[in-house]
Amino acid sequence: MYGDEKGDPGFDAGHPGDHGGHTFFTSGGPGQSGFTSGPGGWQHMDGQGSSQSFSFSFSDPGGSRSFSGHGGGPGSFGFDVDDIFSGFFGGGMKDQFGGFGSSSRSQYQSGSSSHSQPRSSPKSIRAINSEIFRKEIADQGMTWLLLFYTPSLQGKQYFESIIDEVASLLPGAIKVGNINCETELSLCKELAARPGRAPRLFVYSYKGSEKGSLEEYKGDLMAKNVKSFCQDHLPRFSKRISLKHFDLSNSNVDKHPRVMLLSTKKDTPVIWRVLSGLYYKRFTFYDAEVHDVSDPVVKKLGVNELPAIIGWLSNGEKHILKSGISVKDLKSAIKDLSSMLDSFEKKTKKVASEKQTGSKEGQLPLLTASNFDALCGDKTPVCIIGAFRSTRARDKLESLLSKVSQKSLSRRQNAVSGSRDSVSYVLLDATKQQSFLGALDKPGFKSMDNFLVAYKPRKGKFAAFTGEMSIEEVERFVSAVLNGDVQFTKTRQKPVLK
Repeated sequence: MYGDEKGDPGFDAGHPGDHGGHTFFTSGGPGQSGFTSGPGGWQHMDGQGSSQSFSFSFSDPGGSRSFSGHGGGPGSFGFDVDDIFSGFFGGGMKDQFGGFGSSSRSQYQSGSSSHSQPRSSPKSIRAINSEIFRKEIADQGMTWLLLFYTPSLQGKQYFESIIDEVASLLPGAIKVGNINCETELSLCKELAARPGRAPRLFVYSYKGSEKGSLEEYKGDLMAKNVKSFCQDHLPRFSKRISLKHFDLSNSNVDKHPRVMLLSTKKDTPVIWRVLSGLYYKRFTFYDAEVHDVSDPVVKKLGVNELPAIIGWLSNGEKHILKSGISVKDLKSAIKDLSSMLDSFEKKTKKVASEKQTGSKEGQLPLLTASNFDALCGDKTPVCIIGAFRSTRARDKLESLLSKVSQKSLSRRQNAVSGSRDSVSYVLLDATKQQSFLGALDKPGFKSMDNFLVAYKPRKGKFAAFTGEMSIEEVERFVSAVLNGDVQFTKTRQKPVLK
């Protein structure tokens, strides 16, 4: 790695630890292999270079690119920093990535402009001890690139230059650190990561399961290759689905709130994989490949621009969290989307809290356009709707229906499945949803302050109760509906909520 490839005893080889100067070498273009000690090959250069001062010159069909140390920035290993940004989500990617690539290169150049003093570890690389490992790394959902070393080993700073560059290529997606196995011997033994003749590089990965594990990198020590290795080991907690064959309306499937990404990408995008790791104990992640917002399945979800993120509260209520997503860079995208998920999580906790309170005080959900499919959609055999036009009427209906819903009133057993179908109890603000009621009844029950509607979504039929609102009468009506003793009428048209 640091000397003459052929081991020529007369060759003055150097290594990154050589404080007397630095080594310069070039690799041949197409058709050439190996290194030479003649003109254009290995040369020893005098100077006061630090342990970091090494240079590279790579030839290619289009010419030659030379970079000193790691100061050449993300392009110094022959690949474009923009390659990872072009495939974040698919759609919404404009020309803002050029600026980000430039700023990254500038940062690297300024960080390595001086070679007069030996360099310590780059600031991005954190010194890890056993306490930090257990509290901040083990099973925390974040991918780490970790260097295991001892001070006596050569090449630590070269490894760190690679690690630092990889961290700049995946900002926010990975964290980087090093572990001194001389002072943290027990931790290195426990992790089976003690270095031998050279430092060892590992990724703390969730690729295989929800439990993190160390995966050693054994390839060529090039930033491009290490970056690919890290990217391949990012979490895969998001379930890839087909919208046509997946039911997202059932709110009882998961114990966590659910979020789904719709993008044009054939594989789960990098940002979504990172977020699925950061939030894997708090959200259930899905993602699907879609290409046209005019697709009936996409239109039903209410999405009008891609890429888009949809969330479902614990009560089944759907929210379009973000659509037409356009990101400036990886780090800021992860930060912005993390803020979005944090806000949605607070909302889900509030709804869950209200639901618990509601079970004690008799609160029922208010039917809206966003929760209609979950509460009174085609999956619900019968929906008992308490419609009101005043606060007093709402309180009365809520109290009555809550009491009735607690009783063991259920439909007769289904002869085919042998199971009992569920019934949904909801409230409806008649002053705001007159068009919905008009689809059922021509005048839309306009003169009623409170009334009940039994709605069968699958059959498009309804029955109404406008009599005295007492617990006995409401219970009698609901029992008759569930037992098939009430005549239902075809709706004038499919009712839609505003």
